[in-house]
Amino acid sequence: QVQLVESGGGSVPAGGSLKLSCVASEFSCKMGWYRQAPGKGREFVSSISPDGVTVYADSVKGRFTISQDNGKNTLYLLMDSLNSEDTAVYSCAAAKGNKILRTCSFTYWGRGTRVTVSS
Repeated sequence: QVQLVESGGGSVPAGGSLKLSCVASEFSCKMGWYRQAPGKGREFVSSISPDGVTVYADSVKGRFTISQDNGKNTLYLLMDSLNSEDTAVYSCAAAKGNKILRTCSFTYWGRGTRVTVSS
């Protein structure tokens, strides 16, 4: 069981920036961020592999930057040029690897940190 604790959420005006942090009990085969807007389902935001390969949802590409500090077991999400559609609860996620099936799937989520962007 991977423990994940997010921080850094808050209220920000449109066009502003926020940096989220997630302290993990351990890093796994893949770490990432998801978000859930009011009345909507959970949405993938970004992921990063142990060797630093990143993936972004089209909606945040060019505005958000994911990074990790392996020494501190901490994952970050720098969010720039925020708009009202970015308002959501952001959750850190850790994947679980299966060597037999050769898969690495997101399995663990933190409680989340709320981000509110005012227009």
